[in-house]
Parts: sequence; structure tokens; C-alpha cells
Amino acid sequence: MFEIVDDYIRRDPALKHRYQVIFFHTGYRALRAYRQSHYLWQHGHLFLAQLLANRSKRRTGIDIHPGATIGQHLVIDHGVNVVIGEETVIGNDVTIYQGVTLGARCAVKDGIRRHPTIGDRVLIGAGAKIIGNIHVGPDSKVGANAVVLQDILAGQTVVGIPARVVS
Repeated sequence: MFEIVDDYIRRDPALKHRYQVIFFHTGYRALRAYRQSHYLWQHGHLFLAQLLANRSKRRTGIDIHPGATIGQHLVIDHGVNVVIGEETVIGNDVTIYQGVTLGARCAVKDGIRRHPTIGDRVLIGAGAKIIGNIHVGPDSKVGANAVVLQDILAGQTVVGIPARVVS
């Protein structure tokens, strides 16, 4: 548990003590609830998983579907209005800021993945929207309020609406 807490302290200079993360940080609390609801989801307890996820959403303002797959060391900083869709896959050591949507382009389940795949060590800026079955390569950066509708290669930085590569 403290490894995750220490990740938050390492990546957020405003946090000085573990108790700040454990008792007050909404991103940390939402991730704890996600881990529990994801376990229930994987074991076929869909109703209980969604009940727990919905309770967490009401308490934190962060909507993480229990069917999403999230790697280790995700940090959701200032997490209000973060949405992570059902088929989203997030790698390790990812940082997400407030207002981010990792969503689908359509609600139809036609056998094609609807949500994005985020690589390791990606930073997603405030208000960014990553929509559809796209891949964001490792070590990439998505600028604040960018709208990403196509794949991002490893190490690229994208900004704008629609997102364009700047480095």
C-alpha cells in the first residue's frame, strides 16, 4: 500500500506526508476502489463491481469502469471529472490530470475495441480527451485539452484540437 502512496508523493510536490494521500487524495481513493471493483468484475460479480464503482464515482468525481485494465503506479492528480471507459487499457507509471476522458467514439459493441490503450510512462494533461480504439505509445505526453483521435507514437508530444505532434 505504501508503495502506491509514495508514488503520489514523488509525483505531486504539494504532498508532503503519507496521511495526506491516504485520507484526502481523491485519485488515490478512486484507485483503491477501482482495484476492488475490478477484482469483483473479473470474478463475475458484475452488479457488486458496478455498485462499488458507482459509490466511488459519487464520492470522488472520478469514473473508472470496473472492466478497465490499469497497470501499476497510476497517479490521478486533481482527479475530478476523470472518465476511464470499460475497455481502456492503461500501462504502468502513467499520470493523469483532472478532466481527462479515455472514452469511446460510439456506444455500439460490434466486436471492435472502443476505448484507447495507453502505454507506460505516459503523461495526460488536464482536460485531454483520448477517444476511440487508438494507441498512445510509451513515454508520450498529451497536452492539456488536446483531443486525440489517432495513434501517438512512442515518445511523441501532442497538443491541440485535433491533437498534432509537436515533438
